[in-house]
Amino acid sequence: MILVADSGSTKTDWLLKLQNDEVKQFRTAGLNPYFLSEKEIVKILQEQAVEMIAYAGDIDEIYFFGAGCSSPDRHEIVSNAISQLFTKSYISVDSDLLGCAYATCGHEKGLCCVLGTGSNISFFDGEDIHSGKHGLGFVLGDEGGGTWFGKALITDFLYGNMPHDVSHKFGNEYQLDKEKVIKHVYQTPNANSYLATFARFISEIRQTAYAQHLLRKGLLEFIETNIKSYPQYHRYKCHFVGSIAYVFTDELREVCKENGIHVGKIIKQPIHDLMAFILSRES
Repeated sequence: MILVADSGSTKTDWLLKLQNDEVKQFRTAGLNPYFLSEKEIVKILQEQAVEMIAYAGDIDEIYFFGAGCSSPDRHEIVSNAISQLFTKSYISVDSDLLGCAYATCGHEKGLCCVLGTGSNISFFDGEDIHSGKHGLGFVLGDEGGGTWFGKALITDFLYGNMPHDVSHKFGNEYQLDKEKVIKHVYQTPNANSYLATFARFISEIRQTAYAQHLLRKGLLEFIETNIKSYPQYHRYKCHFVGSIAYVFTDELREVCKENGIHVGKIIKQPIHDLMAFILSRES
């Protein structure tokens, strides 16, 4: 039996292929080792993955692709946590960027972009990814990601820069003030996920000039900062994974077209394509 996981900062999707070829799907909170310790990851799995852990004795291989898993020490945090609950399984941990590349590029060269809670990009050479200078996280980066849009909305609201009707709707929906925001962002864990929750508001006001301006600004910043940093970007398909890319596909395609970017796949969740790739590699 094979278990595959795709983990962001907000959630983790799991697919388990049983011996009779039936596939079961599970979901837990995100397991980002930049924000969670080994002990915290174990606790989340024990509380949220009880049904999945019941299969532990029969799972031969686990392939985990996650945000924050970009270095050997971060791999170890996740691997050690999983191994405490899945003691008989071979465990492979790698970055979410590699998982996204497998799910979108397959064996072809291309650029793979993540536009979800955060944002990132890598070049895939058909076998492995080549990470660049990107992926600076929600404080310094995440251009075009949920945290970027969340920060933009909150600051516009608190500074009084939103149109009156939009500000009224936002205020009624979230009941925010400066003290609440400061506490969540600077004094509680998972500030990135907190900020990203506000991005869904853009879809509610999508047709307004304010929302379209904000979307265009965020997506253009991602393109200029990330995609165009690769001199040969126009030679390859550029694939996108994540909720922001998926929900705002029309705006994303339009901005990419204006900038000479050849768009490939745009998928919300790579888990099914990722499982298919892993199984094809196994056969």
